[in-house]
Amino acid sequence: MSGILVVQEAGRKRISFEALAFGRRLAELTGLAVETAAVGDPNETIFVETSGPPIPTSHAVRHSLLEKYTSDGYVPAFEQLIRKLEPSYVVFPHTYQSRDYVPRLATRFGQVLISDITGIETGAYRHQGDGPCFLSIQAGAFPADPPQAGKTIILTFQPEIAPSDIRTRPSEPFRGGSQTVDLGSAQLIVSVGRGIKDAANIPIVQELATALGAELAASRPICDNGWLPMERQVGSSGQTVSPKLYLAIGISGAIQHLVGMKGSQCVVAINKDPDAPIFEVADYGIAGDLFEVVPALTAAVKAAKQ
Repeated sequence: MSGILVVQEAGRKRISFEALAFGRRLAELTGLAVETAAVGDPNETIFVETSGPPIPTSHAVRHSLLEKYTSDGYVPAFEQLIRKLEPSYVVFPHTYQSRDYVPRLATRFGQVLISDITGIETGAYRHQGDGPCFLSIQAGAFPADPPQAGKTIILTFQPEIAPSDIRTRPSEPFRGGSQTVDLGSAQLIVSVGRGIKDAANIPIVQELATALGAELAASRPICDNGWLPMERQVGSSGQTVSPKLYLAIGISGAIQHLVGMKGSQCVVAINKDPDAPIFEVADYGIAGDLFEVVPALTAAVKAAKQ
């Protein structure tokens, strides 16, 4: 067994490229080569576009019974591909889809899925056994690399699947409302926590977000109270983000929130408690009253734009 196979999702390009970034990091540590695979036509975006230098070989898994996702179809399809390629590691983005079928796929190899990985550290989970190691990568944990010129050889793989294998009838994919906010794509985020004290004070932070051209986000207590819609929640039970700038205002830094924003390139924290956990992950911190700091910061941003 040798090599690293990164399984991507055609409809989830960003997190698929983040899984590829993890695959490259794993390749540096192991000296193994990386290949990719995805269900779909070789002309689809996931095969045509790239993150970092092009992968030498990518596998387009094609079958009419895979046109709509079912675990009944995906499990045998990827089982056959993995048995053919015999990789040492199989890497997936940690999505609702992979959480559905990959544990079952891993079981067919006598393995378990090591899921929601946020880093590679010695002394952490260690794979044992003769089969491939199955891994899923948390969104935002491994920022995708900038694209580079080059060409990938795309090989078509057609698994053997019978109609009788598909025991479930998939419905149409869930689609959020037209007003759904995709914080995962935002490059600038201003996030507010319970330090704001009252819903009536939210405009103070909104004004700063507007001045910066940033998306407004929040920790769970803010959304649970109905002060901002749930679609703006960042954290383990909300969205996972990886912006260039994450400005945390009145957020203490509970682990459930940190999980959702740890992929941020630069974190700036404003909190009156100098011992707040958020300062442990912040690149820059201001220990002060947000009701004094935020208006002053907003005024400075507006002045700089004049």
